[in-house]
Amino acid sequence: MDYDDMLDRAASETAGVSDTDERLTVPDPDVRQEGSVTVVENFRTLCDRLDREPDHLLQFFQREVGTSGHIDESGRARITGAFDADRIGDATEAYIDGFVRCPECGLPDTRLENEGDVTILRCEACGARSATPSDG
Repeated sequence: MDYDDMLDRAASETAGVSDTDERLTVPDPDVRQEGSVTVVENFRTLCDRLDREPDHLLQFFQREVGTSGHIDESGRARITGAFDADRIGDATEAYIDGFVRCPECGLPDTRLENEGDVTILRCEACGARSATPSDG
C-alpha cells in the first residue's frame, strides 16, 4: 500500500474530518422571471442558511446588480430587471465572501456587529474581527 492509499484510508476511517465548504451548504438560487422582475423563490432559505437578515442580503443584491427590489409577503426577493440564476448565484457567493466566511480561518461561524457606522464580521470560531465591505 503506497502513501496516498494509506492517506485515503485514514481520511475515510477518521470521524469528524470534513472540508470547510461542507459546513456551509447554500442552495443555488431558484430564479424565475415574472415580467420585468426577477423573483428569487428560495430567498428565505438562502437567508436562513447564511444566518443573515433578509434586508441585509437584499440590499447587497440590489447594489451588486444595480437595481431596486423588495421582499414580498411570501419571503421571496423581487428584484427589478432580468437577471439569470448565474448572476444571482455570483452575487450570493460575493455576499458569502464579504459577510459570512471568516477571512482568517475560512469558517462560516460569524456574526455581523455594528460599531458606530462600521459593520464588523466577528468569527465565533477563531475570535477574529474584521471590517466588512462598505454598506453604502
